[in-house]
Amino acid sequence: IVRRPDPEPCPSCAAGEWDFCRNGGYTERGIKALHGYGSERWRIEPGFAVRLDPDLGLLGVLMEPTTIVAKAWEQIDRVLTRATLGPDRVLVTGAGPIGLLAALLAAQRDYDVHVLDIATEGPKPDLVRDLGATYHSTPVREFEPPPDIIIEATGVSQVVFDAMSHTAANGIVCLTGISSGGHCVSLDAGMLNRDIVLENDLVFGSVNANRRHYEAAAEALAAADRAWLERMITRRVPLDRWRDALAREEHDIKVVVELGG
Repeated sequence: IVRRPDPEPCPSCAAGEWDFCRNGGYTERGIKALHGYGSERWRIEPGFAVRLDPDLGLLGVLMEPTTIVAKAWEQIDRVLTRATLGPDRVLVTGAGPIGLLAALLAAQRDYDVHVLDIATEGPKPDLVRDLGATYHSTPVREFEPPPDIIIEATGVSQVVFDAMSHTAANGIVCLTGISSGGHCVSLDAGMLNRDIVLENDLVFGSVNANRRHYEAAAEALAAADRAWLERMITRRVPLDRWRDALAREEHDIKVVVELGG
């Protein structure tokens, strides 16, 4: 597990919910104030190690991105207890690693799953269809009938606002994509507010994960088809060529840097 709670814990960190740290005193291996796991030797506290199904082998690299959507789905599941009628249609915007894994967990929940991405060729459409889901390359606002749940995994400003304004009544929008900022879009804020209020819609953001979400991610990966997971990893590069992993190639989905010699 990457994140560590604040050594002088806020109420969230003290309760084991360090992904909801309120004072920013948390640390993260390789990201914030702590070295990562790329050294030849490292030590880890047992409470921050989660066992994976050994049959996954090198596919265990998908654990961390799966925790992101495991947390997102946990929160969605909790929100759904507010209404007596369950949702049916799920739309995932973006067919990168986060989007595809979000669709995987939706399929494991037996939803009618739809994935939207701009790619019309390459591995993404087939990966979606092999989940039993439907692939789209049309704008969110043209998706009919509107979905009950949207997991937004692009961070593209226009897609984010389209998602917020295009759900069925009692809709849920979970934002997982990170926007770069500096992009202006036009929207009718008053109409958006009116629709969200009158339709009991909910929009929330979700990032990072605690131990519970790592455990849920491990269960989801253990239940997934190994061949399907393998197809998500479109390139592997050795450590001495790590810069190649940062150069985007056509049809890239998940690029992995191999640390082993």
